[in-house]
Amino acid sequence: SSSSSSWDPSVSLETVRATVDSFAAERGWHKFHTPRNLMLALVGEIGELAEIFQWKGDDGAAPNLPAFTDEERKHVGEELS
Repeated sequence: SSSSSSWDPSVSLETVRATVDSFAAERGWHKFHTPRNLMLALVGEIGELAEIFQWKGDDGAAPNLPAFTDEERKHVGEELS
C-alpha cells in the first residue's frame, strides 16, 4: 500500500525549494528568512533533537535506535518532521 509520506523519486530538490519558497511568500515570511534567523532556528531544532540522544551513549544512535522506547522513537520522528 502507498503512504502519503512515501518517497517519490520524481520530486526534485528544485520542486521542494519552489514549494517552500511559495509557501513562505504567501505568508510574507521572506523578511524573516535571513541567514542569521535560519541558522538560529536550525540550532534550536538540533538542540531539541540532541536532547533526546544526550544520555543514550554511543550505542543510542545505533540503527533502528534499539536503546530507545517506542515513545522515544516517536519523539525522534516528531523532531525530524
